Amino acid sequence: MYYGMGYGMGYDTSYLVLVLVSTLLGLVTQSYIKSTYKTWSKVGLDCGLTGAQVAERMLADEGVSGMRIQSIAGELTDNFDPRSNVLNLSRANLNGGSVASAAVACHEAGHAVQHSRGYIPVKVRSALVPIVNFTSNVWMIVFFAGAAIGLAGLVQLAVILFAFSVIFQIVTLPVEFDASRRAVAYLERSGMSETAVRGARKVLVAAALTYVAAALVSVLQLLYYLSRVQRRND
Repeated sequence: MYYGMGYGMGYDTSYLVLVLVSTLLGLVTQSYIKSTYKTWSKVGLDCGLTGAQVAERMLADEGVSGMRIQSIAGELTDNFDPRSNVLNLSRANLNGGSVASAAVACHEAGHAVQHSRGYIPVKVRSALVPIVNFTSNVWMIVFFAGAAIGLAGLVQLAVILFAFSVIFQIVTLPVEFDASRRAVAYLERSGMSETAVRGARKVLVAAALTYVAAALVSVLQLLYYLSRVQRRND
């Protein structure tokens, strides 16, 4: 990484290692989720329901009403939008009747349940969204400005701004884990077959690993920037 005056020039070997590790983690976790999803998308549910129908039943079972379920373009683009109270499911998961469809649909329904129940980590995460939207857009500008003119105070401010993104990634973990826990718990008590529950759990564990990898990478980045600041101060 180029640091400009006062922070050394050229490429930092430790940063290149960080980039390589981050890239490798991303590729491995994305490959694993896609492979696991593909495997269980070929296994149908014994009950013959679609992902949307299973999600509807889970929401009713949890006492959540007024929720719309609609299609969204892409693959594994599924999400819950609390602003419009909508479950957005990719077409394969909306209309598909596979174990993978049920797992993903129920995971998103789990997010809806979290919002309905006032799950604390969700509230914390929501409160961080506007802050992170701001800091993620300006921290690098502040960092390079400080590095270019050799002003340590600006670089330290940039690292603090970046830290909000790291906190956001960490807070996201319990939110995602809990949504998956709720999904598997519902599938178990709804009478799904042991194979369906086992497959759904595998799909959701694979998905969770992508969030773990993202959080790990952000923590490693923060530690790297902190070490640079510390070395400069020393």
